Amino acid sequence: MKAFTSLTATELRLLFRDPASMFFMMAFPLMLLVLKRGESGTVPGYIAMIAAIGGMGALPGIVASYRERKVLKRLAATPISPVLLLAGQLVAQVVATLAGAVVLVVVSIVVFDVEAPRNVPLLAAAFLLCSVMVCSLGFVIAAVVRNTRGASLIGMLVTFPMIFLAGAAVPRKALPDSLRQIGDFLPLTPGVQALSDGWSGTAAVFPMMILTGIIVAGTAVAAALFRWE
Repeated sequence: MKAFTSLTATELRLLFRDPASMFFMMAFPLMLLVLKRGESGTVPGYIAMIAAIGGMGALPGIVASYRERKVLKRLAATPISPVLLLAGQLVAQVVATLAGAVVLVVVSIVVFDVEAPRNVPLLAAAFLLCSVMVCSLGFVIAAVVRNTRGASLIGMLVTFPMIFLAGAAVPRKALPDSLRQIGDFLPLTPGVQALSDGWSGTAAVFPMMILTGIIVAGTAVAAALFRWE
């Protein structure tokens, strides 16, 4: 447990030292919030966007770099399992996402007088599922694309179109019908829906079931395809 805590703390420090990750997970959502002037209903989508940028945008490149630099291979010969490092990266991504989300929510409520979440436990459950879901997809990308540059590029190419088509960056009702239909099949869409329902206090059983299914499927695919070197 002590080793896992130390690994997670180290991974978290490295994340917070990465200016690109911190910009897109902290500053970028706040910029959108200011541009939208705290428009009602946008905050849950921005939380999903923060999760996606960390889990699918940043995580694949980080994991691929560990494999490329033989970090995972060397760990396999020590008492610290490589799985422990990947679990620490998962927890670090969720914590970093939580930090960005808390800043966003506080600013939206204090500065823009956005109505506070009506069901905090439901919102927290939706947040956790959405965060873990995007990380599971990030591990799939890292399993398929095995070099650092390629994994980072594919992660970003997947993430940024998705945050727009899934309704994280802009409301889906503002999209043309053809793009909205594409968004219906994207994994981030139920994440945005679950967070929106949690914020409004509405039960979000079906979106959460979809998120859980994606987590299970993504984890299984990543485990089957992932190679330590």
